[in-house]
Formats: sequence, structure tokens, C-alpha cells
Amino acid sequence: MSRTRVERNISYDEEKKKYYVNLDFGRDAHGHQIKKTRTFARLTDARKALRLHEVQRDFGALTKPNDTTVAEWLNYWMDAVVRPNRAATTVHGYSQMIVNHIIPQLGAIPLQSLSPQRIQQYYAYLCHDCGLSPNTARKHYDLLRNALRIAVMQDVLARNPTDRVEPPKFKRPEPQFYDVASLRRLLDAVEGDKLEPVVYLAGYLGLRREEMCGLRWKDVDFQGKTLCVHRARTMAGSQVIEKDTKNRSSTRLLHMPEKVVRVLQAERRRQRENRLLFGKEYQDTGYVLTWPNGEPYRPNYLTETFSTFIRRNHLPKLTLHGLRHTFATLANYSGATIYNISRSLGHSTVATTSMIYTHLLDTTHEQTIEAVAQSLRQGGGRKKRKQVK
Repeated sequence: MSRTRVERNISYDEEKKKYYVNLDFGRDAHGHQIKKTRTFARLTDARKALRLHEVQRDFGALTKPNDTTVAEWLNYWMDAVVRPNRAATTVHGYSQMIVNHIIPQLGAIPLQSLSPQRIQQYYAYLCHDCGLSPNTARKHYDLLRNALRIAVMQDVLARNPTDRVEPPKFKRPEPQFYDVASLRRLLDAVEGDKLEPVVYLAGYLGLRREEMCGLRWKDVDFQGKTLCVHRARTMAGSQVIEKDTKNRSSTRLLHMPEKVVRVLQAERRRQRENRLLFGKEYQDTGYVLTWPNGEPYRPNYLTETFSTFIRRNHLPKLTLHGLRHTFATLANYSGATIYNISRSLGHSTVATTSMIYTHLLDTTHEQTIEAVAQSLRQGGGRKKRKQVK
């Protein structure tokens, strides 16, 4: 049986017991009219959907039907939004997530059909089937949320489906660090080793790996006992990238203790001797951390070499970044304020420092408990309650 017109843009199918609403979306870029049909079990629902559609159309808030797939949208987003505006390391990380995981699982789905349920299943797949940690899965959530946010801004989606999804729970890793005794053992073990300047720059000054790798001799002032941190060398896959420091606060002038000055002066002398030894084959790159021929270390090499050094010398387990955490905790134990620690580390805000080291730097609870205990000691304990006859 054919459909019977009930009222404008609404018809009824007696056999299927369904109401059909014809929705007009205007015309596409080629001038062709765009129409879609939706079905409802009740006339009131059909009327409501038609009214909402017409209001959105009249106010220019209508999202036209689009056959763009998730893969096509992510490729557009990467080319038009991410690559022109993000660092190469971010572009590489996003590309790896999209190519290796998102497109194989979600790429063929039309963007406007991507449901919150399907995204939720994708996060479960990452954690259960792929064995990724919730923290890594959370990066996929952030990527999808940002990509689909642009789709909403550009009227490709009416709303962002990730807003109705429970994101993977992020758990901030507990920082690893050395106490004073362990750091002294490391400093003794590394004396004269190629890693000695690395350990002193990270342990004494709290430098990040990429900041150490980007440090040049022109940034070091031996007379003034300062060094300027303003460039970084890092990895984007197998490619070494040189860039500005992480944020404006990361660009900073740091005082060098006498021991750091001596270690860097010794490294400078070694490089001058190597320049004479290698002659024309020497690469005068100007970096502080280099191979004997002057070629700068790859950042990943320093991480791996440091871990190997720790194992071979039977020292407590620690990563290279753990030396930065060691600097922060020892500075705190020595009485430095969290504000000054944050400035030395080059964090964007004090809140960032507090969030990372909340359990290590916060001694307020200790002071509070000790204050209560002290007042109780001075009061001689609780008074006995008077007996009521």
C-alpha cells in the first residue's frame, strides 16, 4: 500500500504503521537538492522532528547530510588543522594513532553515523584486545574529541559524540626519584663517563632530556655561571627534530653550581682535544652533548644508555627523566618553595608542578598533624569528665 499524505511533509504507511517525514536540507555545492526521510511510530514525534528541523534550517543551524567517513575526516583534519599548527612530534604521534588503530577500527564508518556506543567499544578494544594502558587509550580519546570538535565547528556534525562517552580513566604515574644517598652513588659511578654531563644537567639543574640535547656551548656562560635553556632536540619516530622549548616558561636562565661548571668545562676541553684528533672529519656542531667526532647524540640514545648504565652498576632502578624528579624532590626537602621549583623546572604554571608532585611536595598534612599533636602534648591530654550523681 502506498503512503498517504497526512499533512505537509508527513505521510503515513498503513501497512508498516509508520509515519514518514521529508526533511529538506537545501542544495549541495552542485545545486542539487538534498532531502532525507525519517520514520516515526507516532504522529506527534513526526511533527516534533519536522518543526525542529525547520527551526534549525531557518536559523542556519542545520547540519547537512554528509557521506564523509571517519577516515576521510581525520585525513582532512590532519592536513588542514594539525600539520600547520602543531609540532612535528605531535603530528607524528597523531599519525601513528590514526593509521595503526583508529582507521582500521572506525575509518569506514560515515562520520555522521559515528555513535557514542561505537566509540565506547573502541576504547574497550584498545585496553582489552590491544593491551594498551588506560593512559594511552586516553590519548586516543583526546585525539577523537579534538577532531570531532572541529567537525562540529565546521557544521559537519550537529554535536560531538565523544561528549556522551566515558573516557578512559587517566592515572598519573608515580614519579621515580633517588634520595641523596642513591644520587651520590650515581655521581660516583658516572665520574669520567660520557654520561657524566647528562647526569649533572638533569640531577643538579632538572633539565629535560630534549633540553639537554638542544643545549649549545653558546648557551653556557662559564664566567657568569649560568646557562640558558631555549632550544630542544627531540624524536618524532626515527627523525630528530629541533624546536623551541616546550612553552614560554621552559625558556629560562639557570645558575650553575661550581660542580656543574667543572664538569662542563672538562667536557669542553675533551671536545677541543677531539677536534684536533679528528681534524677535518670533526663536526663542529656546537652542541654540549656529542660523540667524539662532534656529532650530537640522538635523544633516544641517551635514554637507552642511561638505563643500561644503571643496570650495569647495580644502582636502584631509575629512568633518565627520574633525575629531573630527583632534582624536584631534593629541592623540596631542602626547603625550596614550590614556586621556585616550578620556575627551575620550566613548568608552565605552579599548578603543573603541584599536580605532578602532589604526594611528594605537599607537607601541609604533616605540619597540620604535628601541630595537633603538639597542642595535645602541651594540654596534657583530655580532662576527665565530671561524674553526674
